[in-house]
Amino acid sequence: MRVLNFGSLNIDYVYQVDHFVQPGETMSSLSLQVNCGGKGLNQSVALARAGVEVWHAGCIGPEGEFLRDKLTSAGVDTTFVRQVEGSTGHAIIQVDRSGQNSILLYDGANSRITESFVDQVLEHFAPGDVALLQNETSCVGYIMDRAAALGMRIALNAAPANEKLNGLPLEKLSWLLVNEVEGAFLAGTEDPEEIARVLTARYPKTMLVLTLGVQGSLAVLGQERVRMPARTVKAVDTTAAGDTFTGYFLRGVLDGRSLEESLGLAAAASALAVTRVGAADAVPAYDEAVAFYRS
Repeated sequence: MRVLNFGSLNIDYVYQVDHFVQPGETMSSLSLQVNCGGKGLNQSVALARAGVEVWHAGCIGPEGEFLRDKLTSAGVDTTFVRQVEGSTGHAIIQVDRSGQNSILLYDGANSRITESFVDQVLEHFAPGDVALLQNETSCVGYIMDRAAALGMRIALNAAPANEKLNGLPLEKLSWLLVNEVEGAFLAGTEDPEEIARVLTARYPKTMLVLTLGVQGSLAVLGQERVRMPARTVKAVDTTAAGDTFTGYFLRGVLDGRSLEESLGLAAAASALAVTRVGAADAVPAYDEAVAFYRS
């Protein structure tokens, strides 16, 4: 179960707000927290806390060394985290009173992953290992091509949804994980059933995992199709929900669990995450997630 997460590393500036700031509006926030973040970092932490052997590869600026420390403390191997010139990637996150969030990203060092760096890292991995990617770094398509050539299995969390997704060799994926916004962007329709139909027809060898917020999740591969309801909890901060889901879902399928059980474990873990403030710090430990899943 070796996973290489070629992922983003961000400093999250989290502002608690009464409501999301509107165009032309100036508004005082209720509080500010500075957290470790980035979908890549969050997913590596989630994988590690789920008990998966995970390496993180990515780039930070000089002020981002505490992100490496966070990964290490969570049990992630940071051999392939490289410091480069320039600013670390960061995110401006608004969290409203209902726990919903609005996120503005700056790529920073995440855009400085090079093809030569990718080649150096992939020398240490083998057929059957898993490469996990998000749409928050440079060289995503190149990593997919090289990982596929090595016989690695590839998972892509296609977030955020933007033009960078166009032209990626998505047919090489073992798993494509999207929420309703990302799924709609790729499929050209907002109806969840149509998103599933379009994307599974387009990529028949790829397992599609579609998360739908309070409507739960849906996974489809060939004739196998599982719908899982969301767990009901009081949301405090949804920032870590999707990344926690990704990490725990991969733990389930890499364990050889059924698709239903993998989705159920992921739903339970992500539900726990939304009851806490912060991104990486909100990810639950494996035993806690399993106990909640079985409750």
